[in-house]
Amino acid sequence: MVRTASTMMALGTQAPAFSLPQAGVEGNVSLDQFQDAKGLLVVFMCNHCPYVIHVAPELKRIADDYQSQGIAVVGISSNDAAAYPDDSPEKMAAEKAARGYSFPYLYDESQEVAKAYGAACTPDFYLFDGQQKLYYRGQLDDTRPKQGAVPNGQDLRAALDALLAGQPAPETQKPSIGCNIKWREGNEPQYFNPSGIG
Repeated sequence: MVRTASTMMALGTQAPAFSLPQAGVEGNVSLDQFQDAKGLLVVFMCNHCPYVIHVAPELKRIADDYQSQGIAVVGISSNDAAAYPDDSPEKMAAEKAARGYSFPYLYDESQEVAKAYGAACTPDFYLFDGQQKLYYRGQLDDTRPKQGAVPNGQDLRAALDALLAGQPAPETQKPSIGCNIKWREGNEPQYFNPSGIG
């Protein structure tokens, strides 16, 4: 595990297109299916990462709380499932069911969607507005695994509330921290730092 921070895509960036298979469900889910949403939260995540496991209960609560207010949510795993079988589509479907996630959990086998978003870690959060322009990217909150604090989603919830209220994007946006995305050998993006946060 390499402790990695978000690349912090420029605010206002148009959401890169995607069309990806949903774990355990026939058919693809694509970006254009969310064009009528008030906002779209894209979460790069996986099953085995301790940082994702740490925030998973709060991520479920956030999805449940905000989907009813018109925010669409989608999870994407881009990890190399051949090297990390716990992140296979079959295990993703089981994880979605066990966690009770109400949002689609998609598999980015080519890792091209992660690269298009500049995704670097799990979890990595991208909140887009109703025009699918980037409004917030960064951490869920200040808690981290093994610190003993229970996640409350403070930063992400504040951004979601501000978006729904029609307010400007939060001025303070701290990078998310997590495990690096598990790139296939030879497929690492230019922004990948194998030594992690230094």
